[in-house]
Amino acid sequence: MSEGDGRIPLTIVGGYLGAGKSTWLRHALHVGDFAQAHVLINEAAELPVDHLLLAGAAGLTVLADGCACCDGATRFVAAMRDLCDRNVAAIVLETSGLSDPARIAAHIANDGVLARRIRVTETIVAADALHAAAQIGTEPLWLRQIEAADRIVLTKVDAAPPPLLARLAATMAVLNPEAVVSGAVLGSVVELPDTRGADPLPVLPVCGKSAQIRTVRLEVRAQAEWAAVSAWLSAVLQAHGNTLVRVKGVVRAPAGRLLLQSVRGTVQPPEILPASMTVTDEDNFIVLIGRDLDDDRISRSFAVLTA
Repeated sequence: MSEGDGRIPLTIVGGYLGAGKSTWLRHALHVGDFAQAHVLINEAAELPVDHLLLAGAAGLTVLADGCACCDGATRFVAAMRDLCDRNVAAIVLETSGLSDPARIAAHIANDGVLARRIRVTETIVAADALHAAAQIGTEPLWLRQIEAADRIVLTKVDAAPPPLLARLAATMAVLNPEAVVSGAVLGSVVELPDTRGADPLPVLPVCGKSAQIRTVRLEVRAQAEWAAVSAWLSAVLQAHGNTLVRVKGVVRAPAGRLLLQSVRGTVQPPEILPASMTVTDEDNFIVLIGRDLDDDRISRSFAVLTA
């Protein structure tokens, strides 16, 4: 079928945990991109957070607790069929950081209803400039995400030195020669350094089998002091290092409700949420995503330090 075949256009926005997908999409919505699109957010954690950044969408659906490409595939297909029944103008899917965009596209192609109603127009993958070099050799899923992209956006380029950025851009051209590569800071387009003469980073086979990524949810007690929560979180980030891939949450503090986010020990400044913004009935929580996480030990230490 051609571009004018009447199917609903779908843009897939992917990338690894903490790559900056929501930040990039938030800016795209702010400047008018995807103005008529319904945004479908897939979150691996049972308590979604990223949708808080996307209030500017024409429509918004959150698909939590499971990746659309694997354990959440059935719910994903049902949600997409529902959007087809509602005859939305366009769809933007922000995938979970643990999703493979190619498998998501395959689910659409293999479903009799969605194959007739949905057309995947572009797959955009965000790649964290701070951590991409390390992920090349440790995260096979990250490589699959890059290989599936039509467009690769190197995010957080202001925090990476120009020589590294040039090598990363050259590496993207090796991993996916057909993809368009650009840079961004907080979603805004930033020009990348000249890659002429830049040596790509070595792309080696991933050795061994990484431990499975798990999610730990923690409810913050109403009486917990923000200072205690902050101190505990700093200690956890220090103790777990790179095994703690992602932290996100909403915590009540004297300044208001704070949106917390960190990626592999790099903590973003907390963002104060508008008082009118509804999160959940119990919106005082922290979600930890990482490898080799001891649920009981983490929960016990949190309960003691925030009692």
